[in-house]
Amino acid sequence: MNARLPLDFDLRYLELPDDMYERVLPIPHGSHHLVHANPGAFERLGLDPALADDPAFVALCAGHQLPRGAKPIATVYAGHQFGGWVPQLGDGRALLLGELRDPHGERWEVQLKGAGPTPFSRMGDGRAVLRSTIREYLCSEAMAGLGIPSTQALAIIGSDGPVYRETLETGAILVRLAPTHIRFGHFEYYAHSGRHERLAQLADFVIEHHLPELAERPKPERYLGLYEHAVDCTARLLAAWQAVGFAHGVMNTDNMSILGLTIDYGPFGFLDGYYPGFICNHSDAAGRYAFKRQPQIGWWNLACLEAALSPLAPREAMRPLLDSYGDRFESCYFDLLRAKLGLRETRAEDPELIIAFLDLLAAYRNDYTQTWRLLANFRRDADNTALLDHFVDRERCAAWAVRYAERLRAEGSDDAERAARMNRVNPKYVLRNWLAQRAIERAQAGDYAEIDRLLHILRTPCDEHPEAADCDAPPPDWARDIEVSCSS
Repeated sequence: MNARLPLDFDLRYLELPDDMYERVLPIPHGSHHLVHANPGAFERLGLDPALADDPAFVALCAGHQLPRGAKPIATVYAGHQFGGWVPQLGDGRALLLGELRDPHGERWEVQLKGAGPTPFSRMGDGRAVLRSTIREYLCSEAMAGLGIPSTQALAIIGSDGPVYRETLETGAILVRLAPTHIRFGHFEYYAHSGRHERLAQLADFVIEHHLPELAERPKPERYLGLYEHAVDCTARLLAAWQAVGFAHGVMNTDNMSILGLTIDYGPFGFLDGYYPGFICNHSDAAGRYAFKRQPQIGWWNLACLEAALSPLAPREAMRPLLDSYGDRFESCYFDLLRAKLGLRETRAEDPELIIAFLDLLAAYRNDYTQTWRLLANFRRDADNTALLDHFVDRERCAAWAVRYAERLRAEGSDDAERAARMNRVNPKYVLRNWLAQRAIERAQAGDYAEIDRLLHILRTPCDEHPEAADCDAPPPDWARDIEVSCSS
């Protein structure tokens, strides 16, 4: 191990009984090279970004060497996948290398995704491909730029080792960060296998290390607090997804973070034209995870978590918390959309005004991101020609604009001040699938500059980036038929 790398790992998960995980070592696959390192993530960890240029860093991430203190493991969990129960899943292509402390003393789990098979690979090869790794790398940073809780990415390590998916592809490893990667499915595994002692140990572990304010509560109140936190952060996460037009694509319970993080990016998609029935996952033929269904699926997954925690806390006490999910979601969602409309006050008629605008977008599939951004140019006492020209039915848009102008006048809104606020919350840039695809195709040809450019733009998506005039447009003709599936 190169002594210049200040990477000293430990891992609190090892405090849990050793039958709750499997020891596993990364298995290098071909020769490796750095594709991209995320300077923001290095800064977050208090590391010099120049470390990414050290061959020892690449060797560490590729599994050729282990850093000091690393004792890699794969964890076991279960889950409901597309509504069907699977009693055992687990980290099939990810291993938990250990934890690093940032300058503030916060701990970050470091996962290697694609570093080889684990005992939970279920006949899989445990590998990741460059295509999907780039998508997750860029989107996790895009979500952070939008202020949405997410796992983060430290680096992409490329490999010349072949990986077979629908076709032969180039392999890669994603170095992924999160406070914890524990999911609803971890709790489901121990509950449904009847290992209730382990279930309590896992719950206590999460509380001790991530929700310490609950630790002093007696049982079962501490577990009710854990569940309420999951309900609240999931409601807020889903509201944020809906507000920015993000579709996850695989909202299985094993892809739901107990801390309300966006996790396991695969066939995701940001809306282009506003279509509530948008299905981003080509594998989701029934549309279970269509954009408009995401809030409902959040509730369904929380109901599964309630069942999993029922050996620790009475369901009659958890049910009111689950029932509160809808109100929590709606409150957060309409607050976010009020901000997108530039409204400072909360009024009873606001949801009707918001829904009318969304209906207007849906009627003609207007571009979701562009239209919200354009709305900042609205003036209370002008004809707003630019907005009207954006819609096929100018008369219907004009009728809504009259209502919006009245609402702005009612709270004494100043046009210039409101426009500035709106442009701070309505992004100009999101990671549209065609942008990701262009970066992927260039990277597959050995050119990683587009990854760097997109990462820079997506870190501050509400700012103007004159150098990125080509990145805020709907998909070009060549990209209209891009399909992403569970292998993405």
